Amino acid sequence: MLSFCAGNSFGQCSICTKTVQQMGEKPARGLNTGIVYLMLAPFAIVGYVGYRWWRSNRD
Repeated sequence: MLSFCAGNSFGQCSICTKTVQQMGEKPARGLNTGIVYLMLAPFAIVGYVGYRWWRSNRD
């Protein structure tokens, strides 16, 4: 729920940020999008497992 309320987020460490800033705006945006995209799979898996666990313990 909090992820829908969050503003802009950047998925870069400080070293990556400095390196990408030298390359320009478009590569930085692409890198951020890629990092956030890669983080969706683990969150989806944990959410699914949590839902199944909650559903099995509910009964």
